[in-house]
Amino acid sequence: MNKEKNALIAAKILLDTKSILFNPEKPFVFTSGRLSPVYTDMRRMISFPKERGVLMDMAADMLKDLNLDYVAGGETAGIPYAAFIAERLNIPMLYVRKKPKGFGKMAQIEGCLEQDGAKVALIEDLQTDGGSKKVFVDALRSAGAVVEHAFVVFHYGNFPQSYQNMKDWGLTLHAITTWADVLKVARVEKYFDEDTLKSVEFFLSEPDEWGKQNEHKRPIKEQA
Repeated sequence: MNKEKNALIAAKILLDTKSILFNPEKPFVFTSGRLSPVYTDMRRMISFPKERGVLMDMAADMLKDLNLDYVAGGETAGIPYAAFIAERLNIPMLYVRKKPKGFGKMAQIEGCLEQDGAKVALIEDLQTDGGSKKVFVDALRSAGAVVEHAFVVFHYGNFPQSYQNMKDWGLTLHAITTWADVLKVARVEKYFDEDTLKSVEFFLSEPDEWGKQNEHKRPIKEQA
């Protein structure tokens, strides 16, 4: 497996399928209110069978030597990716809720996990600082699983807290591609002009400052 080559191939797939969008002149607004010149939509990727197949072959190749007993998708975006990977590795799949469902068996983990000490990898679509993973990892470990690995298709790679969280929680993160790879492909293949790329690079290094400087571009809400 050529990890560096795969990272660039994957980055191009995300750009070509518009699973990653750039638009510094009309920023996206996250639920937190933060302005961003980029938007990552890994849920969109599942609708492209040929391209997702390439990515999932890469994922299976990354994980095949970890001697996993299960893969577990995090609710909700990690679930389809866990299914694709489990099929390729021919191992059982689970999925983990953010919190137990409020009826029936009150289950937080769906599937059949009856083996104490089972080696389980958490599967999600992407990672920013990794904070959302703790609830899934804690649930799996509380059920008796050994969770030492997490996988994402896309890792932002620009948040120091992401690496610290993985270390603190005893996880090794496996990711196919990162922002550094996307920017490299976008620049070499001229997907965007240089001003756009520099704006995105500035945002990725100083998101709060980028937001302040571009506050005047915030979309105006229409009055009812």
